[in-house]
Order: sequence, then C-alpha cells, then structure tokens
Amino acid sequence: MEYYIIIAASLIIILSYLFNMVSDKSSIPSVLLLILLGVVGRELIGLLGVEKERILEIFSRIRILEVLGTLGLILIVLEAALELKIAKDKLKLISKSFIIALSGLILCMFAIATILIFSFKEMDWSTALIYATPLSILSSAIVIPSVVNLNEKDEEFHIYESTFSDILGIMIFYFLVELGSSTSNVMVLGDFTFGLVVTIVLSIILSYVLIYVFQNLETKVKLFLMIGVLFLLFSIGKLMHLSSLLIILVFGLILNNYKLFFVGRLKKYLRPMAIENIRETFLMITIESAFVVRTFFFVIFGFSIALSTLLDIKVAIISAAILIVIYVTRVVSFLPYKHENLRRAISIAPRGLITLLLFYSIPDEFIFEGFKSGILLFIIIVTSLVMTSGLVKKDKKNDEEISEVE
Repeated sequence: MEYYIIIAASLIIILSYLFNMVSDKSSIPSVLLLILLGVVGRELIGLLGVEKERILEIFSRIRILEVLGTLGLILIVLEAALELKIAKDKLKLISKSFIIALSGLILCMFAIATILIFSFKEMDWSTALIYATPLSILSSAIVIPSVVNLNEKDEEFHIYESTFSDILGIMIFYFLVELGSSTSNVMVLGDFTFGLVVTIVLSIILSYVLIYVFQNLETKVKLFLMIGVLFLLFSIGKLMHLSSLLIILVFGLILNNYKLFFVGRLKKYLRPMAIENIRETFLMITIESAFVVRTFFFVIFGFSIALSTLLDIKVAIISAAILIVIYVTRVVSFLPYKHENLRRAISIAPRGLITLLLFYSIPDEFIFEGFKSGILLFIIIVTSLVMTSGLVKKDKKNDEEISEVE
C-alpha cells in the first residue's frame, strides 16, 4: 500500500510541475488545475472501488488541510518577503498597497456579511463577519506566482497588496473570533493591541538574533534548521495568541534588506557574503517547499469537494452576489488613486489558500451548518478565471505592441 501512496505523491508533484508550465504559457492559475486534479482523483478512486469516505475520514482526523495550509501560508509569506526591497522611492508604493488592501478588506467584509445575514436568517452578525473575512482576503498563494510577468512596479504592488491582505485578514479573523467568544469587548481590544505591539518588537529582535547566529554557523545543514526555528516561533506565537505571521514577514524583510537594518554599530557584526549566500539559498528552498505544500493542499481540497453542492441553486445565487461585491468593493478601494492598468488591477482579486485555511479554522461554536463549501469553490474558481482573463488580455496587448514595433 505504501508504494501506491509514494507513486501517487510522485505523480502529483510531476503533474503540478507541468501545470506550472501550462500556467506560465496560458496565465491559467495552476491552483485551478490542482483542484481539478483532486476532483478527478476522487472520481477515479471511486471507480476503482476504494472507499472515498474512509480516505476523507483520515484527512479529517489528522486535519491535514489545516496543517498543509498553515505551512503553505508561512512559506508563501516568507517567499514574498524575501523578494521585496525596501527603499525610500518605494514608500509611496508600499503605503498605497497597504491602504488599498485594508480598505478593500474592510469594505468587502461588511458587504459580504450583509449578504450572509440576508441569505441565512439564523446567522448573527458576529458569525457573519467571521465567515465573511476569509472570503474578503486576497490569496497571495495565487497572486505572487501569477504576476511575475508584469512590469516591476505592478508586480511589487500586487505582491505587497496580497501580502498585506493576508496578514491583516488573519489578524482581523482571529480578533473577531476572540471578540465573539468574550463578554468584554474592551478587554479583547486591549489584548489585541498589546499582542500586536509585542509581536512587532519580538519580530525585530528575533530577526536580528537569527541572522547574526546563522551567518556565523559553519555547519552545512543550517537552512532547514532556520526554517524549523521559524515554524517553531510561528507556532509558539499562535499558542500565545500573537500575530505570528508578522514574525515571518519581518524576518524575511530584514534578511532581504539587511544593509538597511544593519547600520551604525550593528554594521561591524555583519558578514555580507555569508548573508547573501544564506538569502539566495534560503529563497530557493522556500520557493521549492512552498511549491510542494501548495500542490498537496489544493489537490486534497479538490479531493474533499462534493460536486453535488455546485448544483444547489441557493449556493449559486449567494456566490454570484458575493462575487459582485468583491469586484465592486475593489473598484471603490481604487477610486482615490490614479492607478495604471486599473482594469487589470481590479481583476487580480483571487481567493485561495488563505480563504480555505481560515474557513477550516472557524471554531466549533461559530460553525453554521447552512453554509455550503460549494460557495468557497465557486468564489475560488470564478475569481481565478477573472484574474486569468485580465492577465491574458495584458499578454495579448503586449504581443500586439511588439508586432507594431517589428
């Protein structure tokens, strides 16, 4: 049996690599192909006489989607941070992406919560906001690999925006969960603010310590040790109810911009050649690891989908309403700015890994049985297709410009 599992895992990785090649040529997000692979795999297993329910029970028992999703999220944010440069000439771009990410997230949350309240009469506002938050967050897991062919300015904007959306969305989600579970709103707000300040301070201190220690390690096996330490810090931070993703983001930013942070007296503790080597190798390992984790996450999600939910008329109507809200609020969030390629920017609003991860993290006391997983699938598929359409039009326009020049 173990050999069949190894064969299946190997084939999935090979197919995922091929899907990436297809994605590069066609702008179709590989995520959609991975989900489709999971759906097809589920049907094939059924035809072979294997009990699908038994496999799903095993997945549910070990909470494999939550584990893979968390690992994937850490690696994706780390990958993004390791590719972002901080400079004075980019402060305007960073602040713009932050404001658009925050305003779009807040507007979308309340608008989707209103739809859910209207659609499910038994759902209260607290639960509606908790369900609306995952659906309001951009997926950096889809955005980051999809915008690599854009010009540098647009690529950086979308990487910053999607990363900020992930981090802010996660913080708001867990804040709403604590708020819904507590009798004192003031106490929850105080704890949240204190935890945020503590996390930022700890993140900066730990980043300096980790970089200093690892640049001086002589052992050949140290990069996965660093990843292990980061995972450990993230998990401990979660247990202490801190905004752990900030630890990952700050570490990646400081490592990638070490010349900016190691100044003055700190500069004498710096070994530039060693840090450059660590950064480049670390980025490669992070990208490879994120690829594997993301692959299995979306395939398993596809495998767990009951296609019958897509045939539910109510699911389709609610999904359509949410999709309208997503793009209307995105237009509104861009209104204060003169953004180049506005249509394409609005189309880049996919939902994916973080949406699913937070959805599966909703505590039992907030679980609403009337909410169907088909809504998630609809949103993920359509937002990915809309983004694909926007990027394909961009590619066609570029081809036309090249032809004119020739």
